[in-house]
Amino acid sequence: MSDIPSMAKEAVLAPAEPLSPEEFTKVEGYDFSKGVDYHKLLQSYATSGFQATHFGKAVKMINSMIDCIVTSAGGVEEDFIKCLAPTYIGDFKLNGKMLRKSGINRIGNLLVSNDNYCKFEDWLMPILDELVREQNQEKVLWTPSKIIHRLGKEINNPESVYYWTYKNNIPVFCPALTDGSLGDMIYFHSYKNPGLIIDIVDDIRRMNSQAVYAQNSGMIILGGGVSKHHTCNANLMRNGADYCVYLNSGTEFDGSDSGASPDEAISWGKVKMDSSPVKINADATLIFPLLVAETFAKRHHEFLATKNL
Repeated sequence: MSDIPSMAKEAVLAPAEPLSPEEFTKVEGYDFSKGVDYHKLLQSYATSGFQATHFGKAVKMINSMIDCIVTSAGGVEEDFIKCLAPTYIGDFKLNGKMLRKSGINRIGNLLVSNDNYCKFEDWLMPILDELVREQNQEKVLWTPSKIIHRLGKEINNPESVYYWTYKNNIPVFCPALTDGSLGDMIYFHSYKNPGLIIDIVDDIRRMNSQAVYAQNSGMIILGGGVSKHHTCNANLMRNGADYCVYLNSGTEFDGSDSGASPDEAISWGKVKMDSSPVKINADATLIFPLLVAETFAKRHHEFLATKNL
């Protein structure tokens, strides 16, 4: 050891202050020698470090919230389309030119045939006709949330998320409802049977009021874009959400709202200053099912087990 240069020795072997176990959590992974218990495996994420620890923090926070859904137009229409015709697994590297010639649309590594959208049009057009009739004859004021509620009723399929939001009267807000195939169909319909009016003002009042008058408010935000900002901005009206979980792979170097951190939201008053928001940097398709398994689904099945007793 005496031959080691003193500068290198001092740099590498510098004395450290002790880390207190009362202040910091010891890193411990799952012990697979004891078998595979998926609940305990997911519990061990909290002490595994990196994004796994953020997962553990998110589970703790999510177990305190949820009242409504905010989504994109794609998040609405693809839910109904999958009930009408299947979507298939493809590959991120499939050639766009060849797919276009074949009438196949690629969503990441998912493949959706143009025929699916034709079926969607056949299903949707008569419903839009009825919306126009009710607007004109019964003075119904249509909003994005009311239209989604109605479509959830009309699809009448338990494979649809919005069938269940309809059944349980859970509001679904979509400020950019026309940004997708739904918008295309509404555009085509406006030539066949013009006059449908969709009021976004009524929805913004309804959503913001839900936040303003909530005793506590929490946000679980998958991805970014309009849905993320719309949810955060509603909570600005109450000086911030009490609970906040972001799940996305966006970064904030370009100043985008999609990549904005929870701490940035605190600066706007969209998340309370005394909150402990969590961001999991990951793909929602990987992580969100696991979050549901450790939160809502777990509590639901525990409740059913007690009812059976």
